[in-house]
Amino acid sequence: MFDAIVGVIEQGGYLGILFLMFLENIFPPIPSELIMPLAGFLAARGDLNFFAVVLVGTLGSFLGTLPWYFAGSLLDEARVRHLARRHGRWMTVSEKDVGEASLWFKAHGGKAVFFGRLIPAIRTLISVPAGLVRMPLLSFSLLSIAGSLLWTSVLTLSGYLLHAEYDRVAEFLDPGSKIVVAVIVLIYLYRLIAPSFRRSE
Repeated sequence: MFDAIVGVIEQGGYLGILFLMFLENIFPPIPSELIMPLAGFLAARGDLNFFAVVLVGTLGSFLGTLPWYFAGSLLDEARVRHLARRHGRWMTVSEKDVGEASLWFKAHGGKAVFFGRLIPAIRTLISVPAGLVRMPLLSFSLLSIAGSLLWTSVLTLSGYLLHAEYDRVAEFLDPGSKIVVAVIVLIYLYRLIAPSFRRSE
């Protein structure tokens, strides 16, 4: 994957960065932790403009949130409650959980969208509940762009300062990404298995 990312950016330039950052939000295994530091390195070498790299990276990241946002907006709370009734065990949520989560997101969704753009794995998923609770598209867009701008700026600057050692950015961030994913999986397994143990007591 690393060689493919290098090839796309070297051949496609700004459009390559835009395309990869769009895909990164659709298909999370494509890591922005490699895309943007590499682009920052190329900016430091003089092949690209630093500010243009940040702008196209941010735009690509934002555009990648929209399909998930609109997918969430196709659902409604009643339909999700129905899914929870039928498949609640595997979803590890109840109808009550759905209602509480909806109320929480309506109250704190702005913070969740902004900070969610800075967290691996969550970065992609956070757009779905935003669409589900019908967060205004303008608010969602502004918060997503602000969070994405901060994230892409930090990654691009890291690659710019590290020069040829830009790949070290991914080495430092990768363990954090794995921990976040592992915690999500463990929480899911706990919520899936715990009710069975409680019923057997």
